[in-house]
Amino acid sequence: MLRRQDYRGSIVMLSGEQASPVDRPNLSKDYLAGNAPEDWLPLRPANFYAEAGIDLRLGTEVASIDCKARNVLLAGGQAIGFDRLLLATGAEPVRLPIPGADRPHVHLLRTLDDCRAIIASAGAARRAVVIGASFIGLEVAASLRARDIEVHVVGLEQRPMERVLGAEMGDFVRALHEEHGVVFHLGNTVTSIEDKRATLESGGTIEADMVVVGVGVRPRLALAEKAGLAIDRGVKVDAYLETSAKGIFAAGDIARWPDPHSRSAIRVEHWAVAERQGQTAARNMLGQREAFDAVPFFWSQHYDVPINYVGHAENWDEIEVDGSIAAKDCVVRYKSGGRVLAVASIYRDTASLQAELAMERAAA
Repeated sequence: MLRRQDYRGSIVMLSGEQASPVDRPNLSKDYLAGNAPEDWLPLRPANFYAEAGIDLRLGTEVASIDCKARNVLLAGGQAIGFDRLLLATGAEPVRLPIPGADRPHVHLLRTLDDCRAIIASAGAARRAVVIGASFIGLEVAASLRARDIEVHVVGLEQRPMERVLGAEMGDFVRALHEEHGVVFHLGNTVTSIEDKRATLESGGTIEADMVVVGVGVRPRLALAEKAGLAIDRGVKVDAYLETSAKGIFAAGDIARWPDPHSRSAIRVEHWAVAERQGQTAARNMLGQREAFDAVPFFWSQHYDVPINYVGHAENWDEIEVDGSIAAKDCVVRYKSGGRVLAVASIYRDTASLQAELAMERAAA
């Protein structure tokens, strides 16, 4: 976006990952399922960064940010000066503090290297245990079933995704996965992992050739905290995505911004939000003073069923269903005080777009 806005100065992009930016949602969906080749994953061709004059430095660890001196200090000691800085450090998977969590057949999923390691394990696996009945956990479960691996999902919740989608949608998601052979162990957790076995808190064990842990993520706030930026369960930013330090912006999983739709400060860990915030931050780094007011959106794929979600509802007092969840043809509205905070839908793409438009107009 900086280049599209005709910015011609220096752009340095620092990443701790070894691969150039990829379509991260695909890591738990089509690519992991074996339905998409790896060359689908890069966001841009390999020559894009050089041609656009972007100095992309992979495998680079940032040690600290000096807000007063306006420079970024790398782990090797090099200092890189800046006029404007964007923090987009994202989130990292929560690691389970249990015996055996560091075994080679136990995987997290965040990066392309993580996904490659899961695919390598899946090649020789007959049975997998997925810890966590979250979006990421269940998308991994569906992808491993597509590879004809027996899958057991262990989760603390009584219903998958109930906290985000409500009880009826949670029951539907569970039934959908069970139709495809997934075995659930809910209201439970794994207390230890041995070579080919996961031990449950309830006392049972599950034989497993591989284990994937998907119990949530934490925003990577260490750099922001060390730099003295304001923190509020994320990096606190204003409507223009600027942090408490002038000229330093934040976007994506770490940013907590004043959302005009939910009328509260929120932090959202989803792809479309990060993409749109990056674009808005770029324009504001060039002085355009554009408020970020996009309605949050995400989608989750389970076999042949896509669930679209617009808005943001951490709490609600009413759920209104239009159509039939069981028939995979519905719009589900999450309301508080009669006001629609969020809408989930299955095979109702037009209604989802209309709901997004209505939220935009209501906040205008």
